[in-house]
Amino acid sequence: MGKTANLVFTKMHGAGNDFVFLDQRELPEGLVLTQEVIAFLCDRRLGVGADGLIIIGPGREGKTDFRMTYFNADGGEVEMCGNGARCSVAFAHERDLVGQACTFDTQAGVLTGVVHSPDDITVSLTGWTDLDLQVELPDSPWDHHAACNTGVPHLVIPVPDTENIDLRKWGSTFRHHEIFAPAGTNVNWVARAEDSAEFLLRTYERGVEDETLACGTGASAAAVVLCHLNQAESPVAVRTRGGDLLLITVDREQGKLLLRGPAVASYSGQITLSV
Repeated sequence: MGKTANLVFTKMHGAGNDFVFLDQRELPEGLVLTQEVIAFLCDRRLGVGADGLIIIGPGREGKTDFRMTYFNADGGEVEMCGNGARCSVAFAHERDLVGQACTFDTQAGVLTGVVHSPDDITVSLTGWTDLDLQVELPDSPWDHHAACNTGVPHLVIPVPDTENIDLRKWGSTFRHHEIFAPAGTNVNWVARAEDSAEFLLRTYERGVEDETLACGTGASAAAVVLCHLNQAESPVAVRTRGGDLLLITVDREQGKLLLRGPAVASYSGQITLSV
């Protein structure tokens, strides 16, 4: 029988977008977090179950408080996750790594965080790039498509109703569409809620390859697109599929974004892995 190690983890979610959190200081000696191990931990039947895994490690001395390293459920490392960033600030704050305000590293760049309360967090995002308000997708059943990168690439489709969508079919189709090759894109449908200033959002997330209950960078991309189409004003209130509210500040003059919403610790535990 091979050697085993007990891996301590915390399960967190931001508006239903859930993550396995690891403190780098607590990783067992000899454990290698390969793509296969990370995918196992995120598996909802065999492992802990999550949309992604986040490792909180040391920041750069005198410059940042910690580093957030993010992996999708398939075990692949990606640049950013807005809900994961908020949960990272909450996780670091609970462990006394940061105070009410902090600065932290991500693959997408340096972000800032503010703790309003233990489960109410604002983070900055890296701003948006590659904004295209007229993406041509001839085979689509929808008339209007926009692209926006808010740390990771997103396709945003304004629709009158988010309910009557074959999300898995069209999400997979657009996620792998040749115009977004080779990296692919996340896919979002956004609609104004009835009798409300809020917007409703559904997201098909690459790496998860399915709908997620929330996507912070997707909500932010939708907010940027809506503001540029003059269909919304900042701050934009986006209701996630999980039912929580995200508030996105879109600073069009400086090209900056702020994302505010919940970041909740569900439980902590340990799992035995082979080393």
